[in-house]
Amino acid sequence: MTLRRTANRRPGVRGQTLVEFSLVAFLSVILLLSIVEISRMALVYTTVANAARAGARYSIVHGGTRTGSGVDGPSGPAQNPDQVLTVIRNFASAGLLSTSNLIITVNYPGASNAPGQLVSVTVIYPYDPLTTYFPLQVRLGSMSEGVIAF
Repeated sequence: MTLRRTANRRPGVRGQTLVEFSLVAFLSVILLLSIVEISRMALVYTTVANAARAGARYSIVHGGTRTGSGVDGPSGPAQNPDQVLTVIRNFASAGLLSTSNLIITVNYPGASNAPGQLVSVTVIYPYDPLTTYFPLQVRLGSMSEGVIAF
């Protein structure tokens, strides 16, 4: 005579493991997507901040006393103002941002690009979430300013 062991299961708990797994799996996926989204947001912010810094630096070293033309020439409110915007867009595109969404403001408070004057560069980017599960409406921005040196 063979004895058969039967599991000591209580009646009514047959789907407990499946329910627990589905809850844990759902929460784990949400946690992983949150980590990816927050990491991507940090990447976009640092790209925007570095683009503003690069634009301010370009403005600082390409003041009114700079000789040359085009990229090597002066940039300011009267001479070649689009060159600063081009530098900022090129820097932001390297970080995989859509440059058409950038809001760029270059301000010369003294209305001049003479050495010793201030320049202020502001870059704002409306963040577009990777996943539509997190409906984020965030505008990431940074401002960088400096004194024109040349």
